[in-house]
Amino acid sequence: MNAATALRLDATWVDYLLVAIYFIFVLGIGWAAKSRVSSSIDFFLSGRGLPAWVTGLAFVSANLGAVEIIGQSANGVQYGFQTMHYFWIGAVPAMVFLGIVMMPFYYGSKVRSVPEFMLKRFGKTAHLVNAISFAVAQLLIAGVNLFLLAKVVNALLGWPLWVALVIAAVIVLSYITLGGLSAAIYNEVLQFFVIMAMLIPITVLGMMNVGGWSGLKEKVANESHFHTWPGVEISGFEHPIVSAIGITFGLGFVLSFGYWTTNFVEVQRAMASESISAARKTPIIGAFPKMFVPFLVVVPGMVASVTVAELMGDTPVGEPNEAVLYLMRDLLPNGLLGVAIAGLLASFMAGMAANISAFNTVISYDIWETYVVKDRPDDYYLKFGRLATVVATLVAIFTALLAQNFGNIMDYLQTLFGFFNAPLFATFILGMFWKRMTPTAGWTGLVAGTLSAILYWWVASFTGAEATLFNLPGQGTAFIAAGIAFTVDIVVSIVVSMFTEAKKDSELVGFVHSVTPKNHFNDGSEDGAAWYQRTVPLGILCMVMVIILNVIFA
Repeated sequence: MNAATALRLDATWVDYLLVAIYFIFVLGIGWAAKSRVSSSIDFFLSGRGLPAWVTGLAFVSANLGAVEIIGQSANGVQYGFQTMHYFWIGAVPAMVFLGIVMMPFYYGSKVRSVPEFMLKRFGKTAHLVNAISFAVAQLLIAGVNLFLLAKVVNALLGWPLWVALVIAAVIVLSYITLGGLSAAIYNEVLQFFVIMAMLIPITVLGMMNVGGWSGLKEKVANESHFHTWPGVEISGFEHPIVSAIGITFGLGFVLSFGYWTTNFVEVQRAMASESISAARKTPIIGAFPKMFVPFLVVVPGMVASVTVAELMGDTPVGEPNEAVLYLMRDLLPNGLLGVAIAGLLASFMAGMAANISAFNTVISYDIWETYVVKDRPDDYYLKFGRLATVVATLVAIFTALLAQNFGNIMDYLQTLFGFFNAPLFATFILGMFWKRMTPTAGWTGLVAGTLSAILYWWVASFTGAEATLFNLPGQGTAFIAAGIAFTVDIVVSIVVSMFTEAKKDSELVGFVHSVTPKNHFNDGSEDGAAWYQRTVPLGILCMVMVIILNVIFA
């Protein structure tokens, strides 16, 4: 029996009914949100009126797509608990930093997007470079979510991949076009709970199937798969100290902070909050479930590696990306299978919707309104945003075909993050804390960092290079590319700043830490609040918890 046949899910009318009910809710939320959209700010940023608990759950749900469910379960198959680094080192610290340090600048400056922050800090050239690179990245990453969504439809119904791609794209397109960001965010809250209803049974039944924790430890032969450090398999570095440094710097600092603090897909959720306090708490509220999600995606991947025939042996016929689908096929009874299918579809739609809603904001505000068609009525940009959503979804169908060339989707995603997010973070962090950084340095550093990462990846991938740093197993190549992009960006920015003119201090208030008064962004929303309602104590608690998890599973 080949892999394609083995992956057919034995769904019944009960499963289809549950999936249909879920889609009715999804489209219903989009229709209900439509009545709240009367302006472009309603469509793109939900009118800045959502409470922190809603935006916090949407924040983590927007990232609970292909990366978490498919990519990290695939990593669970290949690397086991070393994958926890993507959460405990590669997410939570950056999410806390975003909430405490960076969100006041984003939200308080009243910008509508991360590229618009670049415009006000560095000027038009840096803004245009950032906006274009971000838009391209979102189309590529949306294609990942769409491709994996189509694979589920293909496994469920046996439809050709291109038919499944079109059907999946139409569903996501419908509710975003109707209700804009509000529809995406409220659907992401719903999707969070549906995804949990999928992952928890798979994890519990999978662990029961292998005889619990002790049974899993007996069946997984590689002892390193039960420890996070030093993580030599996932980093690609054989020396444990070098591996720990590579993970901490390449993943924990450059890739992680680059993704979580400058990625408008995530920041957009916080910017839809009702106050600065809610915006700051949004990523920190999201960080609490984020640190426990890996137990529901990594552990199933480990279970699949020792129970799914297609993933076992020296020459497995299945791909790690298909681990969750195999477990659904092997473990779930009808009815529960329908819930799992809905949860899997929800995860991919959450990811794709996040990419598309961020794309349509940037393409409308930062490119079209700023450089192409200026000074039109607000209704014009609202209509253009809806049109951009349609176009982005069509393009994502084609970029989805690129994703099928990667057996482990995380390899593809980490490569993209190294290209786009790592140099952007370097520009942001230097520009936010060093007032001498000039507008010219803003765009030259960004371009140089991106090109250096692409050059390194091209040499590593296509020239047959055998030098150690160009032939790393695991995802070490992505870590190195990100480190190179970050370093080149910093160096070029500093050098260029020495020979070009900086902005006046008065122009940098609200954009650079050293010239912004301490209480500049204080709107009084946390005055007199209990400790658990304030940003900094919540952030400290979050960091203490994630440190404890690192120690327990070291």
